Amino acid sequence: MTEFRKVTESFSVSPQISAADVASAAAEGFTLIVNNRPDGEDAGQPTAGEIEAAAHRAHLVFVSIPVVGQPTREQVMAVQAAIAGADGGMVLAYCRSGTRSITTWAIGEAARGGDRADIVARGAAAGYDLSWLA
Repeated sequence: MTEFRKVTESFSVSPQISAADVASAAAEGFTLIVNNRPDGEDAGQPTAGEIEAAAHRAHLVFVSIPVVGQPTREQVMAVQAAIAGADGGMVLAYCRSGTRSITTWAIGEAARGGDRADIVARGAAAGYDLSWLA
């Protein structure tokens, strides 16, 4: 099973997930899955459509916001809107390693006026270096 890395009480990130991981996410109480990985990055990776189908079978909402390189303002805003639309439910965002997912989240949190030191600390606790945000 892929490791879900808790960032806040309601937001976690993960490296690439499988359809089986979707069932685990549902069992853990996640209500929304955000895909930040474009299809075709690596041979053999599950497609967004495969993960979306598994999410629907598990009664989870699925949103695809693929990020290539640094997230754009529009992508950051789309992720923030998806999280807000989860109404406090638990959100799992994934990409190849989780880095694009946490980066997109962190930029959005900082833009909303979040404490940058806290955002950096939360990233570090989840295993990601967000020191560039400080």
